[in-house]
Amino acid sequence: MRIARPRTLLSLTLVGLGLVTLPLLVGVGNAVLKLDELMNQTLSVAQASEVASRESQRVSAALENMMRYARQYFALERDPARLELYQNHADDLGRSLETLAAEPHPADFDADLEQIKTMLVAIEARVIDPASTEAAVVSDLGEVSAAANGLTDNMHDLITARLEGLEAETRSGQRTLGWQAAALIPATLILILFFMLIVGRPMRQIDRAIRELGKGDFSSPIAVSGPSDIQTLGRQLEWLRLRFAESSEEKNKFLRHMSHELKTPLANIREGTELLLDGSVGSLDRQQQEVTGILRENSVKLQRLIENLLTFSAWEAKTASLEITQFELKPLVFSTLSQHRLVISSREIRLELDIAPIDVRADEGKLRLVLENLLSNAIKFTPEKGAIAVRADLEGSDLVIEVADSGPGIAAEDRSRVFEAFYQGRRLQGGPVGGTGIGLSVVHECVQAHGGSIELKAAEASEFDGAHFVVRLPLRRADDRPQLMVANA
Repeated sequence: MRIARPRTLLSLTLVGLGLVTLPLLVGVGNAVLKLDELMNQTLSVAQASEVASRESQRVSAALENMMRYARQYFALERDPARLELYQNHADDLGRSLETLAAEPHPADFDADLEQIKTMLVAIEARVIDPASTEAAVVSDLGEVSAAANGLTDNMHDLITARLEGLEAETRSGQRTLGWQAAALIPATLILILFFMLIVGRPMRQIDRAIRELGKGDFSSPIAVSGPSDIQTLGRQLEWLRLRFAESSEEKNKFLRHMSHELKTPLANIREGTELLLDGSVGSLDRQQQEVTGILRENSVKLQRLIENLLTFSAWEAKTASLEITQFELKPLVFSTLSQHRLVISSREIRLELDIAPIDVRADEGKLRLVLENLLSNAIKFTPEKGAIAVRADLEGSDLVIEVADSGPGIAAEDRSRVFEAFYQGRRLQGGPVGGTGIGLSVVHECVQAHGGSIELKAAEASEFDGAHFVVRLPLRRADDRPQLMVANA
């Protein structure tokens, strides 16, 4: 038999509230019933105590009056008026004793009461007997008084015992309610935790799915368990993931196709420019060489932008791989700098190079792309007659490459997002060819693929005025497979 489960979050919440509240209601109801029972018992004992106290006083008063009128009766030579008064108080004594008998009383109360009644009948007969004497009647009344006092004392003892029992029951009830409350608190907390887990699990699944979508990770299917409305939300997120994945694939396909389409005419432009600069089609005067140099410089920039787009598209499609080779780092740095020699020379930018002779085993193309993007970024923002520093050395088990400039630096509000794809800071970009905003993103992906890291050094921690990037590449990857091997040349 299948147990019915709440189908919606609202019904689950209501059931949870009901189950959490139920133990509290049971505890409160039990406490109310117990208090009501104790209150009724208290009222009963109080009423019995009041009746016993009142009637005991009446019994004592009636016996005293009977004793007095009996003496007066004999002293006045059997005065009928005193006899009538005696009999009236005898009747009051009988009614008080009957009232006491109607209340809860000890087990031997009835026998004692019958004995007192018998004694009163005998005394009444003796009073009217002409042969009786005052001394005999007074003696008999003394015995009745003693018996009546014993009877009322027993009643008081019973009431005291009931009060003590009520007090003990009250303490026991307090302990019971205390234990029930102590048991209800953890039980309620367990129920709350249980329903928090039931509701929290699908909420965490939704949160994780939204975070993955926000990060651009569309590879993991979204499945959300729980009530039907939460499952419906999960299916909608899965539909959204598929739409995002299709859109991302179309975007990457477009970037790849456009980049490949642009590479062919750009290669022809670069080839023609090189032929002009080499003088293969005739010598050029100084102005023509300057124009041709500008063409060459900007064609190099366009080629780098296209390569960035292709690399970014490959990372997005998860198809990029590393081609590990062994090469010297210093020639790679100088080769990368040579592509920018014209603009460096024309803007009189000072280079501060400190490259240790190091042999590196890594993906040369990816590392060249890292250097090109960092250097072009530094050149773009370095003012005329400014300075760019490039350093490379070993620090422990890491290869550390630093690229810094004397430009305006990166605004504080942009520092946390400089490695995001297509994000362009608020600084004005220089140069005739604008950036796409993916250069640093490509650098970040290439460095991470080698198991390394890149950081933008804080302005107060750098000796340079502008941006200061630090790349750290480990000698080996975390899985201990040779990925980036470094040795002093």
